[in-house]
Amino acid sequence: MPTSSAADPAHRHAGRGGDLLVVALLAVFVLATGLWPLIRLFAEALRPGEGGEWLGVLRETWQGRAFRTALWNTLASSAGSVVVSTVLGTALALATGLARLPGRAAASFLALSPLLIPSQIMALAWIELLGSGSPVAGLLRPLGLSPAPGQANPLYSGAGVAWLMGVEHMPLVFIAVRARLATVPLDLVEAARIAGAPAGRIVARVILPLAWPPALAGAVLAFAAAVGNFGVPALLGIPGRFPVLTTLIYQRLNGFGPEVIGRVAAMALVLVALAVGALALRQALVARLSVPVGAGAAFAGFAPGRWRWPLLAATWMVLIWIAVLPMVALVTTSLVPALGVPLGPDTATLRNFDAALQNPAVRRAFANSLALAAASGAILAVVAVPLAWLSLAARNRAARVLGWLADAAFVVPGTVLALAMILVYLPPLPGIGVSIYGTWAILLVPYLGRFLPLTLRPVEAALQAADPSLDEAARIHGVSPARRMLWIAAPAALPAAAAGALVVFMTALNELTLSSLLWSAGNETIGVQIFSMQYEGYSTSAAALSVLSLGLVAVLVVAADRCARHLPPGALPWRGP
Repeated sequence: MPTSSAADPAHRHAGRGGDLLVVALLAVFVLATGLWPLIRLFAEALRPGEGGEWLGVLRETWQGRAFRTALWNTLASSAGSVVVSTVLGTALALATGLARLPGRAAASFLALSPLLIPSQIMALAWIELLGSGSPVAGLLRPLGLSPAPGQANPLYSGAGVAWLMGVEHMPLVFIAVRARLATVPLDLVEAARIAGAPAGRIVARVILPLAWPPALAGAVLAFAAAVGNFGVPALLGIPGRFPVLTTLIYQRLNGFGPEVIGRVAAMALVLVALAVGALALRQALVARLSVPVGAGAAFAGFAPGRWRWPLLAATWMVLIWIAVLPMVALVTTSLVPALGVPLGPDTATLRNFDAALQNPAVRRAFANSLALAAASGAILAVVAVPLAWLSLAARNRAARVLGWLADAAFVVPGTVLALAMILVYLPPLPGIGVSIYGTWAILLVPYLGRFLPLTLRPVEAALQAADPSLDEAARIHGVSPARRMLWIAAPAALPAAAAGALVVFMTALNELTLSSLLWSAGNETIGVQIFSMQYEGYSTSAAALSVLSLGLVAVLVVAADRCARHLPPGALPWRGP
């Protein structure tokens, strides 16, 4: 009687050998794109100083006045931004999640829109909104929000950096609170109503105690994001003489070159410690403060009654201020011939767009960014499927560890990862004697490391939601791991992998933090071009390029949103609960 291939030891050994080969290739990928450069960077920060003393580079750097000033500014601006993020995010989540207001979907999308706008473009939009030549300067100047002609923009300050980072990271708190509000049991609210409690008391005594732990967790996550933010401090803090650690690293490396890699690595180590400490605190808060709720119908919100229109007006006033007016100012700036010229039928022009498109450096930046973003999304979609399948379906411990380690390049600030890439890939590669520094590859490698979780997590969610019986039946009948992954797991994960690739494409298209330290002549990116134009005083051209970039992202967002029903929850970050 013939035996099945599942019981054949040679077949099982071949299957394990195939798994080992794939895991080995995935390990090389994770190590090369993030983990090994980060290890090398931290080792560089811990090396002896010039006199041979232990941890000399670290101590020499940390004792410097510039470092201490930048560290204090980083902590102060990040803490201030957390206050802004928490207040705005919680208030908007409560308004859109607890009250059955008209247009809740549109309001939620606007609240999440800072997730889709790169830091440098958001900073540029707010600079134009609160500048003396703003299209709404006449309304803002009496409120003290717009300077008189010739005066400095109020955003060029520590308070401006904190405010704008708070707005940018506000969706992190909004998402956390809205997710909790979507799970509030209807039974709890109904029981409070039967007991005679009014809506205000129900919110204070029933809903807020459930919502504040996720709000606190979102606030800690916003702090971690603010610590590593580069775009906002670069465009606001550098001209405002408000250095933070990310901009100090950028300026030191640009001014002195790779010979200061040890000192900037010591600064980077502090950024990593702050970010990792914040994320560890968040995990502890989630584990300790999470309140379990029973299964059943969820509360759909209150009928606002007589408060309907005041609440609706207040919500939309906030959303228009933080999400609509800055974009209006950006578009207005792109349509005028020079700053300070009011927009009108006789002044409106498309000359800035034409000049941007005719600029060889801009065309090259678009080509480079599109190619890098497309390559990153496609490669990571291919990598995410076997890594997720080996970790979940095949229960491979090594793959599970790799999936955890893949977060390293995503968790650390982008400036730190860029420094690590310079340290490892500036010298010629062993065995081939060629350096990739100064080529497009030095940008692609960190993109792959940093954005891998954006494809890996949706694919993992899709595979966890898939029916495991198909894979189990194939395994029992001796189907090889490669065929099971190709014909069972891949079709189930394809929509999520495609969504993850699209999110990577949109994120990489306007990336600035990595690119600002790694770009070279001929390898410019869109984010670098926008930053350079604004930094050199070509604000109208920078605005035009920003509008073109946002238009492309908007098309991609609409295309992805139309496919949302085929995707697992969480695949599209702007799809709130």
